[in-house]
Amino acid sequence: MICQMDKPSIKLGAMKKLLTFFAFFLLIPLAVPVSAQNAGTAASAHPEATKAGFEILQAGGSASDAAMAMMLALTVVEPQSSGIGGGGFLLHHDGKSGWMDTIDGREMAPAAAASDRFLGEDGKPLGWRDAAPGGKSVGIPGNMRLMEMAHKKWGKLPWEKLFEPAIKLAEQGYAVSPPQYDWMKRLEKLWVKFPDMQKLYWRNGAPAPRGTIIKNPELGQLLRELQAGGADAFYTGKTAAAITAAVASAPQNPSVLTEQDFANYNAILRQPVCSTYREYRICGMGPPSSGATTVLQILGTIEKFDMGELYSNEPARAWHVISEAMRLAYADREKYLADQDFVSVPVAGLIDKGYLAKRAQMVALQRARPQFPGIETYPAGNPPGAAPRTAAISSEVAGTTHFTAVDSEGNIANMTSTVEGPFGSQLLARGMVLNNELTDFTFAPEKNGAPVANRVQAGKRPLSSMSPTIVYDAQGKPILALGSAGGKRIIMHVTKALIGVLDYGLPLDEAMALPNIYFGGSGLLIENGSELVKLQDDLAKMGHIVVTNNLPSKLAGAQRTDKGWIGAVDPRSTGEAVSELP
Repeated sequence: MICQMDKPSIKLGAMKKLLTFFAFFLLIPLAVPVSAQNAGTAASAHPEATKAGFEILQAGGSASDAAMAMMLALTVVEPQSSGIGGGGFLLHHDGKSGWMDTIDGREMAPAAAASDRFLGEDGKPLGWRDAAPGGKSVGIPGNMRLMEMAHKKWGKLPWEKLFEPAIKLAEQGYAVSPPQYDWMKRLEKLWVKFPDMQKLYWRNGAPAPRGTIIKNPELGQLLRELQAGGADAFYTGKTAAAITAAVASAPQNPSVLTEQDFANYNAILRQPVCSTYREYRICGMGPPSSGATTVLQILGTIEKFDMGELYSNEPARAWHVISEAMRLAYADREKYLADQDFVSVPVAGLIDKGYLAKRAQMVALQRARPQFPGIETYPAGNPPGAAPRTAAISSEVAGTTHFTAVDSEGNIANMTSTVEGPFGSQLLARGMVLNNELTDFTFAPEKNGAPVANRVQAGKRPLSSMSPTIVYDAQGKPILALGSAGGKRIIMHVTKALIGVLDYGLPLDEAMALPNIYFGGSGLLIENGSELVKLQDDLAKMGHIVVTNNLPSKLAGAQRTDKGWIGAVDPRSTGEAVSELP
């Protein structure tokens, strides 16, 4: 057996080298008997979470078991991004049957949530900084019901076993990572209003420095109660009461959650959204996620172009084509995507090959679409089956995390999890960070007198860009599993990695390292310090208004190779991947 630490492909800074060195010794498997097949692969945005997942795989756990152990561990060590106080989406591939399922563990708006929830006294939408902190933004968390469903369907180890790594981290402590410290510094002034956050995460009147050991015994006790009592111990009794109390007594935007809100919450088993791209089949999460639909729209729009040849000979032209398809797909996203249990979402029409062929005609190889005053440069289309709809921009900031596990039987668990913004609502309940997921709704409930699809409604789940993705080859075998953090940019981080592997022939880690792009206003945003900066003039000559920007990402995933499944993580993150090969 070979245990491989799967490393990023570009040079890391001194701090990350130190973390990687430390993580290497933590993650080398002990002398534990394993089967003739490889124990599996685990990849996440934090070394301690990856370690937790891999330990579960070595103990004979399934991919789902490993993913749930990582979700719990990340609750402790990456509180700025995800945890049991939030929600997520899980893709699961069954290695024996080849069947794929998806679980929607997205947070839900309480009964008290009305469409004017995020309007000010003047009737205008609040600013995000005014709406997100405090109780008004907190949705009913979904991750524990998601975990419950996943364990019932695909778990091999006892439920209690999956909690052990997270409990150890909470009670014995973990080291503050560079990303966690950076976010605490950015929130330093805001936390003057949130003393509970200061008490847990500050030392000597300031954010705990990198490397500081944080212990969270209150969270450890909560995890022990969930370990013994199952998901019901989260949605009933003192945990639900503690969340309700934290929201009601929030120092900013106090609000109401009820016992019935928690009783009404269920994880939902949904059909995946799948389509072909060249000889591959790509599957992801359906609404309330916009991820799969928008990723598949971008890919379907560029499919007529030979992207590999373009990238080899005219890289600026390749990025131009991707950017044009991006803008068109996001226009459809803003108009049509929302919680499908409340709004008719024309998913089949949006990814229809004929419709995308028409959209592709709007992409000129030589030049960006022209801009004229008062005319939408990248308009939403009219996909088959779409009802009249009002387009409106939704709010979503760059938080979140992703993790992937593959076990020895070929099962894949691929999950994106979030508390939305950094440290969610800035509220704690029993040591866990509570989400601010309701700010992913569109704040304005109507536009031009017509209702907005993603408006706030009681019991509704807000639109998300989380994009967990699994790719199958022409023989129907899975070859890739990946996802990312990054708010609305998640879709683009995943898409460029898919193009890197499927069109450019890069290994997954190198595809993750490709530059990130996005858009803002009329500008094309390109990543500072990337190879795209050298192509800035070429892109400008094609009509793009180019703006350099920090576009961080946090991709994680795994790729099937001749040697077996190999994990990969974004070189921009402090994540790690471990793979044990035959």
